[in-house]
Amino acid sequence: MAQENSISEQSEQPQLIRGVGTIGATALNMIDMIGVGPFITMPLIIAAMGGPQAMLGWIFGAILVICDGLVWSELGAAMPKSGGAYYYLKEIYGERKLGRLMSFLFIWQLTFSAPLSIASGCLGFALYATYAFPNLDKTFFAQDFHLQIPLLGDLSASLAASYGTFVAIGVCVFCVFLLYRKITVIEKFSKFLWVGVILTIVWIIFAGLTNFNPALAFDFPPDAFVLNSNFFLGLGAALLIAVYDYWGYYNVCFFAGEVKDPEKTIPRSIMLSIALVAAIYILMNIAILGVIPWRDFSETATSDARRYVISVFMERLYGHTAGIIATLLIMWTAFSSVFSLLLGYSRVPYAASLDGNYFKIFQKIHRKHHFPYVSLLIMGGIAALFCFLKLADVIAALVVIRIIIQFLAQIVGVIILRQTKPDFPRPFKMWLYPLPALVAIIGFLYVLFMRPNFQKEVRYAVVLIVIGLIIYFVRSFKRGEFPFGEKVIIKN
Repeated sequence: MAQENSISEQSEQPQLIRGVGTIGATALNMIDMIGVGPFITMPLIIAAMGGPQAMLGWIFGAILVICDGLVWSELGAAMPKSGGAYYYLKEIYGERKLGRLMSFLFIWQLTFSAPLSIASGCLGFALYATYAFPNLDKTFFAQDFHLQIPLLGDLSASLAASYGTFVAIGVCVFCVFLLYRKITVIEKFSKFLWVGVILTIVWIIFAGLTNFNPALAFDFPPDAFVLNSNFFLGLGAALLIAVYDYWGYYNVCFFAGEVKDPEKTIPRSIMLSIALVAAIYILMNIAILGVIPWRDFSETATSDARRYVISVFMERLYGHTAGIIATLLIMWTAFSSVFSLLLGYSRVPYAASLDGNYFKIFQKIHRKHHFPYVSLLIMGGIAALFCFLKLADVIAALVVIRIIIQFLAQIVGVIILRQTKPDFPRPFKMWLYPLPALVAIIGFLYVLFMRPNFQKEVRYAVVLIVIGLIIYFVRSFKRGEFPFGEKVIIKN
């Protein structure tokens, strides 16, 4: 006999240990957010807007993720289970109805986007390593693949292998090894990683501010703030990159079943991590622009130099040794991000499997340390394979896929949940509701469509959704689930 249980009545996952407090959760969020992204993408944001006014991308991006962070905070505090958005979508849209489909599509896209995000950190580690060890950049295999899709057009992908590729794979494997243990040990290690990340950022900001030249930092071109189509398209492209760099503030929601006092810890860690990282990004970028002319950044946006622009920045100020030290610190930051991403994302397939909506093998828990080891190993293995991809070409596609399949559905969903279930337990309520949700919807739609050649990334999202729908409908037909029936078997 099928059974239907409210998510709010199943806030506990007894096989997991609630061992992460506010400081640990904030640290894990921050090392997820401050990966290698901002150290690589700064030239891309400058090039997108054509001057220091690109700082608007970081500022508006911060406002957008604060609004979205309030959505995550309300939902995360109300449904504190490992798996995060998987449970939110199912509860909002109906466990026996559309919610079953929405939560499946979320897991489906995560199967691709999560390992790609993890791999991006691994590859970022390897790219900065080429500054210290140039031979790592030697490519011995590269191939482009193209596929014509009816009605959609060309889909392309690039594979490449270099010595750096195997360094990236090694980083992924080592992170899996470190995560193969009890969550309380991981929390302590995350704080240790966080200290290294903050030291890196503080040194970069200090170096910039002590050598700061306002004439360079605020050298705006004549048309910098002319509100024409180029300005708005450039802002859209800059926002996409900024959003990618800010992502990770919600990481705590994915391992919420292992968080102490989640009703308070989840909102606090989300908002604290956004506020701190936004301040760090804005201050760091202003400090760097006060040392290196923005035109130099713009010129490196399409060259190999953008891969280790901070190393070049430190070398210019203090010499080659300082460049090497900065490189090592940023590699530490990239490693920390991979560690945090693997921790959070490995809990999501486990949660879906436990709920009967994914492969049973993901349910397995380590007998001694009580963590989902099969999910961790599989996600890490897929991420290692994705290290052969050129991720610079698909970052935009990842952002678009997540916005369409997850973020917009979740933001609209929090409004639906307020209307359909006004008595639903809400330990934390969104500030100024519904304004943040509406701002987040408008902001993400702007990122989706207000960019040059936005159709390219939308194609990837459409293909992924169509394939996911086919798999879901075939599977649900065999199981007698929505829309072919109401059978739902939940395993706790």
